[in-house]
Amino acid sequence: MRKLNTILLFIILVFGSVSAKEGMWIPLLLEKYNLAEMQEMGFQLSAQDIYNAHGASMKDAVVVFGGGCTGEMISAEGLLITNHHCGYRQIQSHSTVEKDYLTHGFWAMSREEELPNPGLTVRFLEYMEEVTDQVLEGTDALAIAAKEKKTKENITSLEREASADGRYLAQVKPLFYGNSYYLYVYKVYRDVRLVGAPPSSIGKFGGDTDNWMWPRHTGDFSLFRVYADEQNEPAEYSPDNVPYQPKKFFPISLDGVEEGDFAMVLGNPGSTMQYIPAQEVEIIMKQRDPDRIAIRDRKLEVVRAAMASDPGIRIQYAAKHASISNSWKKWQGEIRGLERLDAVVQKRAREKEFQHWARANGIWDNRYRQVFEQFDSLYALYSETIQAYDYYSEIVFNGVEIFRLASVVKEIMDSLENQQDERLESQLKNASKALSSFFRDFDRSTDEMLFRELMPLLANGIDAQHLPAYFSGLLRKYPGEKLVRKVYQKSVLTDEARLQELFSEANHRKLKKLRNDPLVACFQQLNFHFETTVKPVLDSLTRQLSENMQVYMAGIMHMKQDEPLYPDANFTLRAAYGRVEGYEPLNGVKYKHYTTLEGIMEKENPGEEEFTVPERLKELYRQKDYGPYASGNSLPVCFTASVHTTGGNSGSPVVNAAGQLVGVNFDRCWEGTMSDIMYDPEQSRNIAIDIRYALFVIDKFAGAGYLLEEMELTGKK
Repeated sequence: MRKLNTILLFIILVFGSVSAKEGMWIPLLLEKYNLAEMQEMGFQLSAQDIYNAHGASMKDAVVVFGGGCTGEMISAEGLLITNHHCGYRQIQSHSTVEKDYLTHGFWAMSREEELPNPGLTVRFLEYMEEVTDQVLEGTDALAIAAKEKKTKENITSLEREASADGRYLAQVKPLFYGNSYYLYVYKVYRDVRLVGAPPSSIGKFGGDTDNWMWPRHTGDFSLFRVYADEQNEPAEYSPDNVPYQPKKFFPISLDGVEEGDFAMVLGNPGSTMQYIPAQEVEIIMKQRDPDRIAIRDRKLEVVRAAMASDPGIRIQYAAKHASISNSWKKWQGEIRGLERLDAVVQKRAREKEFQHWARANGIWDNRYRQVFEQFDSLYALYSETIQAYDYYSEIVFNGVEIFRLASVVKEIMDSLENQQDERLESQLKNASKALSSFFRDFDRSTDEMLFRELMPLLANGIDAQHLPAYFSGLLRKYPGEKLVRKVYQKSVLTDEARLQELFSEANHRKLKKLRNDPLVACFQQLNFHFETTVKPVLDSLTRQLSENMQVYMAGIMHMKQDEPLYPDANFTLRAAYGRVEGYEPLNGVKYKHYTTLEGIMEKENPGEEEFTVPERLKELYRQKDYGPYASGNSLPVCFTASVHTTGGNSGSPVVNAAGQLVGVNFDRCWEGTMSDIMYDPEQSRNIAIDIRYALFVIDKFAGAGYLLEEMELTGKK
């Protein structure tokens, strides 16, 4: 029976993509591959309404928000909506114990009250175009190394020309493992101000408990405004800047969504791995995800205890905790989803299908036999090396925070030893500026506990050959608390004033003494070993696997040449579409496609911070004062759809068949988190906040209804 179920599931996955709506599609190619199907599903517009390089279209209303999210324009005056968790660091940066915007929310009641955010940018895509021929020009007869060099030269030339002397940000990105290349040209705006954010009891309602889960009741949105100079061009922050006037902004529907409605997400999905072979799927399921979950278990234990002990630490570590927890929970769902789908078996079945095709076409022995043989040998080596990489990444580079300062000091030491005076001067200035930012969100006792807990994990988690003898000897000589006293507590790195003095004074003799600082020495040894023994091996294996995947992917493209095929996500603009619908997570359990304010009240638990409900929201609920945002007698909060999304799609617009904004994407259901690797038409669902709930919070809850006056609201009033 299990074998029969596996075969049936394989048939659904391989041949059921038309009904499943799997895929993250290049907007430039929608008319060729997707438009007919989209219109059959109810879409009322043209492909040019979504992407048009020569006229206003939806792509002009969508931005890359910061470094990893999407946002969209919702007014002619530069107003932008994205997720609360996308704006979280900005909200945190403006928060203090006295003005705790994370807890209480923030609303600018005038343009003058909007808060600037140094370093935050939004990117508007000007145009994209395929440049495969230009990138690969002159590479046909070259060996691998020379081909790679020539390809990079061609890419640099294309980006330089497209940047128009720095006016634009130009990026050439490979698709289908380098079988095609696209150029993306952006205009970058650098004056982005915080306009509004609900309290975390709304914007983060459910916290880590509900993260990745459905049913969901999170008001995950925040508002920003993009500013420009008088010519509507990018400019650094200035009080003289004016609201940006976008080429296009989304009209907002008050009619909401119904089950079966067409839904499209237009955003910047970050990274997927739909075409990786069975060996890598197995490594992810059985090694990488479990290892990283175990390390983050310990991190979260430390950080949660520290945050609970002090309100100042809670603010300092709020964004860090959210970041650690997000992938930690996602990986757990990913394992379960891949196991449920028998993903390794499914991958092997697809590979057998490919091998059968290659043999039938007489190209197996001379081209693809070697590819599969290399997969076997390369992944055997990759497994151990990627494990070492994961431990270093989670503990040394993204675990013990003080190692970030140790890294800065190491770079300064390198410049000193190499007598690079000009570089050293710049490094010291930058380091001096960065200190206050680092220590603002740093608590020594918390980080000291992370050091105490994570160092033994590093020592015991990977093969001894991947660790420097210095570090292994240090742990043997100073076990447990002794290591903390010997290394962490004797370091000058935790003394902000002393470091500031050293960097500002720039005395070479005194700076050189930092080389002997115990934390600097520890980091130096770990980093050197990683850079000289782990990273080169992993880089070599990754390069060989990528070369192998390029050949394999070319074969898949050949085999599927008469079918639409979408490339893995790479944080560029994509369109994905499906229907508004619920799902069945377990036998006998069926989830509706929507949630309402009643669900928030049912979840309320004043004893738990994650499920605290603001008194004002309860008052509006008791009075049923929902304004024009209600659906019948209820207030909609969130909904799900079968749209293929991933990280980077946070903050993406969810639009209806008429191209009107109906929601803001913010998550996926836990049962579908394996969709980065394998999409399941039955349980892969994206989660969005219903735009009516966001409008209700702005208007009725926050009293910032003046913001709605600049929006284009359609439907019932």
